[in-house]
Amino acid sequence: MQREPEEGGALNQRIDPRVTRTTRAFEEAVVELAAQRSVSRISVAELAERAGVTRATFYNRYSSPLDLLIQVLQADLDRGHRREAEARAQGGHSAAELLRLATAEVADHVERHLPIYRRALTDPADSGVYEALVRHFGDYTLSFMAEGDHPGLPEANRRVVAQFLAHGFAGAIRAWLEDPAVTKDDMVDAAVACAPAWWTAEGR
Repeated sequence: MQREPEEGGALNQRIDPRVTRTTRAFEEAVVELAAQRSVSRISVAELAERAGVTRATFYNRYSSPLDLLIQVLQADLDRGHRREAEARAQGGHSAAELLRLATAEVADHVERHLPIYRRALTDPADSGVYEALVRHFGDYTLSFMAEGDHPGLPEANRRVVAQFLAHGFAGAIRAWLEDPAVTKDDMVDAAVACAPAWWTAEGR
């Protein structure tokens, strides 16, 4: 298998198209492998071999296969939130509609990576994937509270509020993944129904 030349220097990493190809190769490799088995059982040597680069190239970019996988999943979640932001900027959507859109985007993301998330719930070694999802919800909630006017937003520690809601949204996803009788639409409906009133209240 042909090896990609090693990259060097921050400037080269900004302009060398080989860096983009290498990044994409690593991302595709980790998603493919993690869909087949626990990420804790994926070796750096295997990832590097599948991506067509050296192990040194991997360690120049990531600390572990789990670190790489979380970055890939986070990037996919961020793309969904950009679609929500575009809809918000276009106008014509109620706060409730935007919440449903955001929740559905996350549900679609989880469905795209269903084997990875299901395994993360049953294998303690892969729990970092689920924990990263909770962090994502927490960061998103903090960002949402900081933007715009939300009538009824409680006068409470926002980090605590964000963690409360983050674990609630992540728990809804867990319930969906653990119970074959629960559909994706069931999960979205329940998560939206349980959101606090201030989340869907229209600003003054």
